[in-house]
Amino acid sequence: MKFSRMAREVQPSATIKISTKVKNMRAEGIDIIGFGMGEPDFTTPDNIREAGVKAIWDGLTKYTPTSGTMELKEAICDKLLKDNGLKYSPGQIMTSCGAKQSVCNVILALCDKGDEVIIPSPYWVSYSEQTIMAGAKPVLLHATDDADFRITLKQFENAINDNTKLMILNSPCNPTGSVYSEAELREIVGCAVKNNIYVISDEIYENILYDGAKHCSPAGFGDEFLDKVITVNGFSKSFAMTGWRLGYAAGNKEIISEAIKLQDHFTSGTSSITQAAGIEALKGKQDFIKDMVAEFDKRRRFLIDKLNSLDGVSCVMPKGAFYAFPNISGLFGRSIAGETVNDSDGLVNLLIEKARVAFVPGKSFGSDDHLRISYATSMDNIKEGMARLEALLAG
Repeated sequence: MKFSRMAREVQPSATIKISTKVKNMRAEGIDIIGFGMGEPDFTTPDNIREAGVKAIWDGLTKYTPTSGTMELKEAICDKLLKDNGLKYSPGQIMTSCGAKQSVCNVILALCDKGDEVIIPSPYWVSYSEQTIMAGAKPVLLHATDDADFRITLKQFENAINDNTKLMILNSPCNPTGSVYSEAELREIVGCAVKNNIYVISDEIYENILYDGAKHCSPAGFGDEFLDKVITVNGFSKSFAMTGWRLGYAAGNKEIISEAIKLQDHFTSGTSSITQAAGIEALKGKQDFIKDMVAEFDKRRRFLIDKLNSLDGVSCVMPKGAFYAFPNISGLFGRSIAGETVNDSDGLVNLLIEKARVAFVPGKSFGSDDHLRISYATSMDNIKEGMARLEALLAG
């Protein structure tokens, strides 16, 4: 059977693949610890859940406009102005079934066959695949451990050509936890704007920061930035609302209108109940975020210290998000549990089978020398998972 170009060229999500494998093994009664999904292990705060329940009992169970309810879009505008210094009108807002859909809608609205999309690497797995969906070409700019996984202005300038249409920036970053400074963003995004290149600024992890790191929204650097930068955010990470599926994009009204038109035919609007809960998330108390980040910080410090104590493993201390991205190339060629591994896929498979711990291979994020480990799981799981890893490597 011959499938479409898109189906042939797009690869499955590595994070979802590992998560599904873990769930299937648990269903079979196998004791395995999963570090794959980027999903906070916290329950959605009570006030947000109550708002969702109230919406059901109030009969808010009908279709909404594709772009979202006016009340939610106004709440998003208020949030962007208060927290990020970005002034948008509701007509410049699109809500979607998660930030992932918002990113995809914008890529599909902007990019065509022959266009190029610059993506700093390591990168979130869906950026390249969504670019391929549009028929465009992902151009990956590799950033190293030594550079704290941040690309330079020179790298970006060297990658630009007449086909460059878009750049995707993610700070704080999945999978590395790296955070770009304001100065770096002004240089790189400023270069994009000067060269008439659009920028998607994926800010889904904006509230999850450590060690005094600051989040910065490049759309706020000036009117020309506001016109070229599409800001994407969502509720999954900051409010532990992964299953609710709610994200949004804000930007140039023409771009947003075209992205909404595409969403008309994909999903229409996201759940009316979820949107009601989202309004409460933005307008209600925010103490939950601070408490959650404090717990992530404890896990981060323990995990990175443990990883750096392992022979053949090194890990940069992440400044944001909730991922470690250890370099495991020092393990390649070694005999581990009687087997020799030479890449991240091989090591992940070995660890699942022999140690019953599941990470995601770095190859899927653009670097075969690394693994991605989510510490959005309990400290007990982290301690037990690291003990299993240490025992296997020591054996």
